[in-house]
Amino acid sequence: MSKLKRIGVLTSGGDSPGMNACIRAVVKAGIGKGINVFGIEDGYKGMIEGRIRQLTYMDVNNIIHLGGTILGTARSEAFRTLEGREQAVANLKKHEIEALILIGGDGTYAGGMALTKEFDIPIIGLPGTIDNDIHGTDFTIGYDTCLNTVVEAVDKIRDTASSHHRVFFVEVMGRASGYIALNSAIASGAESVLIPETLTEIQLLAKEIKNQNKGIRSSIIIVAEGDEEGGAKEIMEKVKPYLEGYELRYSVLGHIQRGGSPSAFDRILATRMGVKAVDLLIEGKKSLMIGQIGRDLVCRNILEGTTGNVSTDDSGIELLKSLLTKGNF
Repeated sequence: MSKLKRIGVLTSGGDSPGMNACIRAVVKAGIGKGINVFGIEDGYKGMIEGRIRQLTYMDVNNIIHLGGTILGTARSEAFRTLEGREQAVANLKKHEIEALILIGGDGTYAGGMALTKEFDIPIIGLPGTIDNDIHGTDFTIGYDTCLNTVVEAVDKIRDTASSHHRVFFVEVMGRASGYIALNSAIASGAESVLIPETLTEIQLLAKEIKNQNKGIRSSIIIVAEGDEEGGAKEIMEKVKPYLEGYELRYSVLGHIQRGGSPSAFDRILATRMGVKAVDLLIEGKKSLMIGQIGRDLVCRNILEGTTGNVSTDDSGIELLKSLLTKGNF
C-alpha cells in the first residue's frame, strides 16, 4: 500500500472527450492502492472556492463513455494572484491533499507549476485538449474524437455540396495549431486546407479552386479558425470576387468538436495516462507530464508542455497537395 494517502484531481481549460475516462482511471487506480482521491470542481476556481469532494468507486464507475468532464472546468482570474493561490492551497491542506493530478493544457500546467514552486505541492500533468498542441506527446486526450467528429460533419457537408455544385468553406477549431484542420482535410478528402502555420494567398486559393473544380461537382476547403486571413466566412468573402459564377457557402462547426462520446483510442489513452499518473506520485515523482510517443507512454518535465505552440510539420501539407490533380479530367 502507498504511503501517499490523499491526492486531488482536476480538469482545467477547454473540455475534451476522454477527460472522464481519465478521472475514472485516477480514482480506480488510487483506490486500488489505498489512496483517497478528491475531485476539485471547476479547476482552479473550485480549488479557491473550496469545492472539493472525495470521489468513490461508484462516482466514476459508469463515466468512461461520457464526453465533457464530471468535475467541470472554468477560468479563474483569482488564481493568477498570489492571494488566490494561497487560498487554494489552504483548501487543499484542509482536505489533507498531498499531491495533484492535472488534466488540461499548457495553461493548466502553468498553474500547477506555480503551486509547486511556491508551495512545494507535487503535480503530474496529463494532456487533455482537442487541439493536439502540447509539446512532448504525439497525442492529447480528446484529439482523436474531435478529428472523427469533424470528418463525419465534413462527409455530410460534402453530400449537399455535391448535390448543388457548391464550394464549401468549413471552419474548424485551431487558433494557433492546424492539426485538426490538416488531418481532417486529409481524412475527409478535402481539396484545400488553410492553417496558421502556412501563409494564405487569396488569389492563389481562388486559382486552385478553379483548377480543382473542373469536372467535379464540389470542393471542400477546411479552414482553421486561426488562419491569418480569418475564419471561413471571412475567407469566403475575400475569395468571392475571383470566383464569379461559383456558388460559395461556409459552415462553422463550432463546439460540436468538443463534445460527444470519446473514441476507443481516447478512452484507452486516457486510462493508461491516468493509471500512470497515480503510479508516478506513489514513486515520489513530481513536476512531470505524461505523453505518448508512438505506442509508448513517456514522462517529461512538465515545463516542456508549456513551451509555446506546437506546429504541424510539412509532410501533411505535401501529402494533401500530392492528391490534388491539376491536369485534364
